[in-house]
Amino acid sequence: MVGRNGIGSGVDIGQELYISCSVFSDCRHVVYSRSKLVSRGSCQNFFLRIIEVFDSSIDYFQDFSCLVYEREQSLPEMVQNGFFYHNEKSNGGVTVPGITAENAQGGEEDLGNSKSDGSSISSSESEVNTSDADKGKDKLGGSSTEEVDAVHLKRRVGLFSGVALIVGTMIGSGIFVSPSGLLYRSESVATCLIIWGACGALSMLGALSYAELGTMITQSGAEYSYFLEAFGPMPAFLFCWVSTFLLKPSQLAIISLSFAKYTVEPFIVGCEPPDLVVKLVCAATIASITFINCYSVSLATKVQNIFTAAKLIAIFIIICGGIYMIALGNVSYLSTGFEPFDPSLSPTTFSDIATAFYSGLWAYDGWNNLNYVTEELKNPFVNLPRAIIIGLPLVTGCYILVNVAYLAVLSPIEMINSPAVAVTFGARALASWAWLMPLAVCVSTFGSANGTLFVGGRLSYVASREGHLVDILSYVHVRRLTPSPALLFNTLIALLMIIPGNIGSLIDFFSFTAWIFYGGCMAALILMRYTRPNAPRPYKVPIIMPIIVLIVSVYLVVAPIVEDPQIEYLYATMFILAGLIFYIPFIYYKVPVKCMGPVTAFLQYLLEVVPTKYE
Repeated sequence: MVGRNGIGSGVDIGQELYISCSVFSDCRHVVYSRSKLVSRGSCQNFFLRIIEVFDSSIDYFQDFSCLVYEREQSLPEMVQNGFFYHNEKSNGGVTVPGITAENAQGGEEDLGNSKSDGSSISSSESEVNTSDADKGKDKLGGSSTEEVDAVHLKRRVGLFSGVALIVGTMIGSGIFVSPSGLLYRSESVATCLIIWGACGALSMLGALSYAELGTMITQSGAEYSYFLEAFGPMPAFLFCWVSTFLLKPSQLAIISLSFAKYTVEPFIVGCEPPDLVVKLVCAATIASITFINCYSVSLATKVQNIFTAAKLIAIFIIICGGIYMIALGNVSYLSTGFEPFDPSLSPTTFSDIATAFYSGLWAYDGWNNLNYVTEELKNPFVNLPRAIIIGLPLVTGCYILVNVAYLAVLSPIEMINSPAVAVTFGARALASWAWLMPLAVCVSTFGSANGTLFVGGRLSYVASREGHLVDILSYVHVRRLTPSPALLFNTLIALLMIIPGNIGSLIDFFSFTAWIFYGGCMAALILMRYTRPNAPRPYKVPIIMPIIVLIVSVYLVVAPIVEDPQIEYLYATMFILAGLIFYIPFIYYKVPVKCMGPVTAFLQYLLEVVPTKYE
């Protein structure tokens, strides 16, 4: 392995290496064969394969400041403590079994020559070199991987950005799309407000439990990493399968469709916006967000911070409008309490309550998003629980007050019949300033979509790094250090999911499958309290908290099926189990997909990405 500035010195013999400059031009102790020239310019990048080092008493690579990334697993001749193993049969040098003199073509007379021999890059498992001295160190706190390898995603998310990510992804389309659905299913104003508060309390318990998991298991990926540690690779793969191909893309599609509807609605008077126009605006929105996230992590976090502040201003305007109307005496709808607002409705059942929870919890979804980026979070042992403790009560208070404001202006029937509750509220309460509402809602949903793609790309990135998805998804841009292949992959699936366009059915479908895995994480936390009692837990919650969330999760999954069976639930279960069709041959038995080699090489050149690995 090669470090920089003397950190993590040494090189694995027999490795394919990515060199960021012609560093071997003055070194006469290395024999190598040259591979593909990656780019041309003042700093020429190319792949090398180290064949032999003739003098093992000196580490010639110790002081190089260039970055070197290995492309294959290490051969038996490993570096130990910065020096090479001696081989008595080669006069003190190091040789590689199976490599003949013909492999060493080029020799030292080719050193410094940047001409490519035209061979392609192999698509074998890709890893990033890290120093032996740094292996096994803390993966979240302490020294980060960026100190060893600049290609790793850097820690750029602070406390403010962490709170913005949580709040920004939670407050999105849900509070503007779901209030009417939750109100309809709860059938009374008081029950509706209680469910909003209960959803916030449940989300808080779940988020605090995730804080313990996130500070104990030091990888990004949230549920995927927790399942991998607690239950093994198969449950982790099934979560990756469902989340990558269904949950995260559908979440992005739903939020973007809401943004498109609110954007188009002011320009269409007297009728519903055309579906084609809404979907085209939605597609353009997803493409814009993808460009931001692929271009720069810093830009994506700044966009998230700005749009989170903007949506809080929008919430504040709604709340102030509601307070003003209450001060004028408009409390007739709020004073109905538990009385049904529509006597023709059937009595509320347990299934209705569970379905109402689905709509409310959809609005709260996002409380676990910071766990997807713990590797990029500064001081995660402190900032992860602190961001949760700040963000969740803030969102809960906003949601309850916003619904009170709605009911101070609109009747329950008007809320249910309104396709855009916030816009209808603005037209009634803000008079000439009503145009602020659709604008503010658009800003809110755009920020939520940005955060959703930000975390969704990290899940694909981590799963690919563990070998559960194709290699190219674990690569990052060589200069911008963004996981652009994973982001583009999520974007492609989300674009396909906007074709149906039925937000209501997507919400119920998403909630059903999501809470299966939320409950699984609570089970993982409880299990590891017994299987790993001595594991470091910088933040620890009372065991009753994950137990409560687990019980509620089971109820949310089982109750709707028992009370009102629907074909969607069967589809969801079949979709989860369908992941085994891919897991058994490609993950368990490791059957290679030969066609992916040329595809990986082509995409690596096209997207300018390099492999990475989390140690």
